[in-house]
This record gives sequence, structure tokens and C-alpha cells, in this order.
Amino acid sequence: MTTVLGLAEGAIDVHTHYLPPSYRDALDGQGLPDNIPALPTWSASGQIGGMDTLGIATAMLSISSPGVLLPDPAATITLARKVNDDGAEAARDRPDRFGLLASLPLPDVDAALAEIRRAYDELGADGITMVTNYAGRYPADPLFRPVLAELDRREAVVLVHPVAPPNHESVSFGRPIPMLEFPFETTRAFTDLVLSGATRDFPRIRWIVSHAGAPLPVLAERVAWVSRLLGANGNDVDVQAEFAKLYYDLAGAPLPTLLPALLSWVGPDRVLYGSDMTFTPLDEVIPLARKLRESEHLDSVYQDVLRGHAGKLFPRKLGRG
Repeated sequence: MTTVLGLAEGAIDVHTHYLPPSYRDALDGQGLPDNIPALPTWSASGQIGGMDTLGIATAMLSISSPGVLLPDPAATITLARKVNDDGAEAARDRPDRFGLLASLPLPDVDAALAEIRRAYDELGADGITMVTNYAGRYPADPLFRPVLAELDRREAVVLVHPVAPPNHESVSFGRPIPMLEFPFETTRAFTDLVLSGATRDFPRIRWIVSHAGAPLPVLAERVAWVSRLLGANGNDVDVQAEFAKLYYDLAGAPLPTLLPALLSWVGPDRVLYGSDMTFTPLDEVIPLARKLRESEHLDSVYQDVLRGHAGKLFPRKLGRG
């Protein structure tokens, strides 16, 4: 296997983002999201150039924070359709390099169900992107159970990406939301999915937890203990077993601390590669990838983490890298 900058050739990147003009135009009227200084630029050709530098064969494109939710419900539906069309076009043009994780126009359940059908049956999507909350409603919200049922029926792969929590202005102190609020949003959303019984009730959904699980690897035992101690687990869920069934991407900075914590209670077969491009620039992704390549914690499973595990979730892409 040829080694290039950072990775070995043939990786499948499950956590990477596209920003088509339709999405940038929609955000222009909303102000910059998440207390960040600017949006990155994106093009399919530029993405492929970065992928070639890293050794990534295929990237599963998804929309990042703040997602597609706009103040106008009709505009949200229109934007979800447009970005999904744009992502599907990129995947059709270069099926060897791109796949699509389609966005949903939640909290409109009927519109989301219609977009799931369109994404899979017309656009050929490989999976779905959800965000940690939609105007304060989290994925396990009872309102969304018909959506989870449909995703379960389709055995969907669902990447959950963090967005700003409700009332984030009160707790972020003006600092970038990705710094602390993203990790805790991920923890909050998946703790709710597990304790509500949603991961057990819809077992055929293959959930991907962003950023190596965020604080979950060090908080899962506490969640299980406190829920048992204080009777907060009314669904009688095996908390740690449910967390261990999820998949975890390695976007962000999982070394030196987070990856060994994750692997202490999750099997390596649940770990996937993610670059977090385009929001993480290439000159930051390269040293992160090199650390993964050199890590003793991956060792004999390195190639499976790069490609094999994701190939089981996205078999159509496995033979194209």
C-alpha cells in the first residue's frame, strides 16, 4: 500500500464537508455561523486535490453546521433539496471519489420523510446527515420517531454532526462554538438517543458519532452509573452496550488522549476515518493524519480503520477507490 502525506492510499473519509454555492448563498443572509471568522471555500476539484494529497480514495460529502434549518420552513425544504441535488451531482460526476450523506429538512417530519425517499430512490444517496438539534429538538425527540422508523427500515447510515445548542450565547462567551459546544452537543444528543431507547428500538440504523465520540469515551461510564443510581434509565437500556454499538469517526484531534479512551470500551471495528475537511484546512489535516498513521493504538487495524470498516457501511464505494 503506497503511503502519501498522512495516510495510506485508499482511505474512505466518512466525515468531510461540501459548501456548494446554494448553501453559501443561503447562509449569506443569516450571518456567519458558530462564531467563526469566515466560511471556507469549496470546489469538487479542490476537494479531490486535497484527497489525493492525503491518500483518500472516496469522501462521503455532508453539510456541516449550521445545517439546512432556516427561519422560514419552506426555505428549509428548498435548501435541503438543493444541497442534496448539488451533492448528488458531485457524486454522479465522480462516483469513484464522492458519495453523498443527504440532509433532512427537519423539524418538518413529513418533508423529511419525503426527502429521505427522494435522496435514496432518486438521488442515489449513500446515507443521511442529521444534526444534534433542530431548533431545540434532538434526534430522539418523540416527534421524530417516524423519521427514525423510516431510516431503520432502510438500514440507513446516519452521521450526526453537532450544531450550536439552544441558548448557546449564554454559555459560549463569544468563543467559537466548535471549541466546546460541539463536543458537548454530540454527547448530549447520543446520550438522549441511548437513554430514550431509540438506538435499541431502531437497531438497523448505523449511527456515526462525530469527532471520536467527543467527551463520550470518558463520560459513558458516568452516564450509565448515574442513570442507574438515580433511576434515570426508565427504558432499562444497557447503556454501555448501546454506546459500544455505535460507530465513531476520527475527525478532529483524537490523539493523544481521545483515541485510547475510545478504544478502551469500543472495539476498533467501530472506528472510521474522518478528515473534517473543508472546515479543517489541509495543512492541519495532514499532521493529524500522520499521527494516526504512527499511532500504536491502531497498529494492525490501521488499514481497516482507514477503509475496511467504512467499506462495510458503504459497500458501493469499496471497489471504487
